[in-house]
Amino acid sequence: MESGVSASKTLTATLPGSDRAREIVETGIDEEMMVTVFGRCRVEYDGRASSTLESGDRLVVLKPDGTVLVHTEEGQQPVNWQPPGCTQETTTDDGLVVQSYRDNPEEELTVEFSAVTHVVAYHVTDEQDLSLQGTEEDLRERILSEPSLVEDGFEPRATERETPAGAVDIYGVDDSGNAVVVELKRRRVGPDAVSQLNRYVGALKRDLHAEMAVRGILVAPSLTDSAHHLLDRHGLEYVSLSPPTNSYAVCPTSSTRAAITTSASAIVSSSSAVSAVNGTS
Repeated sequence: MESGVSASKTLTATLPGSDRAREIVETGIDEEMMVTVFGRCRVEYDGRASSTLESGDRLVVLKPDGTVLVHTEEGQQPVNWQPPGCTQETTTDDGLVVQSYRDNPEEELTVEFSAVTHVVAYHVTDEQDLSLQGTEEDLRERILSEPSLVEDGFEPRATERETPAGAVDIYGVDDSGNAVVVELKRRRVGPDAVSQLNRYVGALKRDLHAEMAVRGILVAPSLTDSAHHLLDRHGLEYVSLSPPTNSYAVCPTSSTRAAITTSASAIVSSSSAVSAVNGTS
């Protein structure tokens, strides 16, 4: 059962013979079309390692940029693949054979079909870029635009402030002058995020060389029960907040960013001055 070429230049065949399947795949490769082949196949890879996937029903995708993906019925990741820039060739032996070659490093993927159930080659037009929303950066921008979301009186002083334990997402002070470390997470989190925040708080206490209170606040949509218990144990705090659904919903003004940058410089100068008083470097 086959259909011919449609107005949109789509080639498709159901239960084709090896020659017809090869014709469609070759045309798709030559004309830089998207090609999908579903059928029973054996897959071999040779390159930085070697692997063999014995006969089974699989979906093989050939993309115009040279990418090859071999999918089984489980999982989102392909079981075998070749990256963009590879070269594809087809032959027929006892069935359709698709080979993908990569020069540097040398890699070869061979898919041998004993039966092809369905094959399609079609032109694809997709000029849109993926627009990510709900990222940690969106959450950071939301707080910088409206610091009271953390708590009333919170004043951001720096973003990505370096400490011996890593960079703090947002560093600031509360209305009592205490240092505040804000750790941002875009999803529900567990104990690992709490431990990370606790390390930042401890590192900042040592880094400031001063007897001043340093608070730690974890900002995330939700926490597990074990994370709540660990927060209590370390004396840390939690604010429930999610990234905006529209990444353009909030955007700190240039004056806000300038103020944060100026404050960050002041923090460095203040820390250096404290170090000099304490005789440390």
